[in-house]
This record gives sequence, C-alpha cells and structure tokens, in this order.
Amino acid sequence: MVAEYNEKIINQRNDYLHKITVQLVKDNDVIVMEDLKAKNLLRNHKLSRAIVNQSWREMRRMLEYKCAWCGKTIVIVNPYKMTVATSSAPFCQKIGHLMPRISPPSAII
Repeated sequence: MVAEYNEKIINQRNDYLHKITVQLVKDNDVIVMEDLKAKNLLRNHKLSRAIVNQSWREMRRMLEYKCAWCGKTIVIVNPYKMTVATSSAPFCQKIGHLMPRISPPSAII
C-alpha cells in the first residue's frame, strides 16, 4: 500500500517535470541554469526534504537531453563565476550578458 502510494507520487513528479521541461524547451532557444550544489543546500535540515522533493537534478538532466534532441542550447553557469554588475542584475562571465534577477527555481516549481 505504501509502495503504491510512493510510486504514484514519483509518477506524478516525473509527469510534471516532463511537462515543464518540454514547455521550457519549446519556448526558449537558450536556457541558462545555475549549477547548484545540492549537497551544500542539504545541510540546512529545515529545507533538505523540500529540496530533495524538488528533483532539481532530474529537471536538469531532462533539460539537457531535450535541448540536445531539439537542437536548443543549455548553458550551465557556475555560481562562483558570477560577478555583480549592479545590486539588481548579476553579470554572467560565461555568456557575457547582464542577467535580470528572477525568483529561485523553488518558487517556480
């Protein structure tokens, strides 16, 4: 009974991830993601369960193969290579553009 319930939750999460990644790939030619270190984020015990439930790594994996499949570009940005150009917009050294502030992925998903 518990295993069936857990399987249902996993299937729902994977279905949602597939839908959201397909939409992202369809709507964008270039997708930029920050290379988050989940191990460092999991040190916060109050947030660790929520972070694990978000399946960030699985979303990144899906985006990578779907972008390759559709001929789109995905750029993974190292958070330590970001420099702050202004207090409201960081400058990405990898792609060479000012990037607008957006809400963190956990607020979107």
